[in-house]
Amino acid sequence: MKRPTGDAPDAGFPVQLSDEEWRKKLSPDQYQVLRHQATERPGSSPLNHEKRAGTFVCAGCGKTLFESDTKFDSGCGWPSFYQAKDGAVAVREDHSHFMVRTEVLCADCGGHLGHVFPDGPNPTGLRYCMNGLALDFKPKT
Repeated sequence: MKRPTGDAPDAGFPVQLSDEEWRKKLSPDQYQVLRHQATERPGSSPLNHEKRAGTFVCAGCGKTLFESDTKFDSGCGWPSFYQAKDGAVAVREDHSHFMVRTEVLCADCGGHLGHVFPDGPNPTGLRYCMNGLALDFKPKT
């Protein structure tokens, strides 16, 4: 797992936990992704193959982020979506790795989810490329 350097997002979000509380709540890999902007290996998430109806929620705080009908196979190796739920995510400019990208964060806990790119399908033209470790899937019942 790639572990970029940088401060974890921790200010200005409604859900606030101490670093120790995050460490207890999350697996070590989830902690690195959500709190320290790490990236899981491409193709490693079982959520890449999830096709059931349901919702994808933040693994950190449980906020609903994406509906399953917005998921698509982008071929990038990470779960991809063309639209987030209204108010579910926040974005900020990411200057890591000698490039400029748009980082996607959970709007409630500030957890790092992945990045969004302007090369997705209609109707939005966006590709939310998310770390599977940052997500939990809740099947429709």
